[in-house]
Amino acid sequence: MTTGALLQTQVVEKAWQDPSFKAKLLADPKAAIQEALGVILPDHIKIKTVEESSDEFYVVLPTKPENVVKSDVKPAGAWF
Repeated sequence: MTTGALLQTQVVEKAWQDPSFKAKLLADPKAAIQEALGVILPDHIKIKTVEESSDEFYVVLPTKPENVVKSDVKPAGAWF
């Protein structure tokens, strides 16, 4: 797991457990992360926090790496 993925997991778990952290995360993500987890993010890093609902689905497109390997994974089933 990458450092970014680990941090994201920690942030999500903390938001699920702590409503005041979640509110701060939605309003001021960098400050919330720094205060709760002690992680200082550089000024050039921007963070946007959005909350999904049961009828929304967000897709985050990461920066395309240099050597992309095509996946053979086929979509399964339907969205419920």
